[in-house]
Amino acid sequence: MVVSACLADIACRYDGQPKTNAEALRLVREKKAIALCPELMAGFPAPRPPAEIRGGDGFDVLDGGAKVYNKNGEDITDGFLRGAQKLLNFILENGITEVWLKDKSPSCGVTEIYDGSFAGNVVCGCGVTCALLKRNGIKVVEIP
Repeated sequence: MVVSACLADIACRYDGQPKTNAEALRLVREKKAIALCPELMAGFPAPRPPAEIRGGDGFDVLDGGAKVYNKNGEDITDGFLRGAQKLLNFILENGITEVWLKDKSPSCGVTEIYDGSFAGNVVCGCGVTCALLKRNGIKVVEIP
């Protein structure tokens, strides 16, 4: 199993903080799960400017109909696609079938993401990594 690194007490989120989940941390400590972050895998630093998807959700990004921008207005879609693909490659190479992701993230959001306005508005949809994993038959579990 893979869990989002931020859930395993790793300070990798955009704000340089973790979002620790006790169960995810326990699984990693017991070596029953591996903690990975697709945004770090893409080469993004922590901390970094917040990012949101504009024009849809992660599936729309995969299909070229939406983009990921940071709060500075920079198009960082390619990095999000690169990190998602690197995580998927790891999962497929290691026979992993389940991934726990942190909701609302433009990478890892499972049922909700921010709407791209940087105003705190949440909409239904999933992040780029979540969409790629789902398209490839990987079970994705939402961790609020």
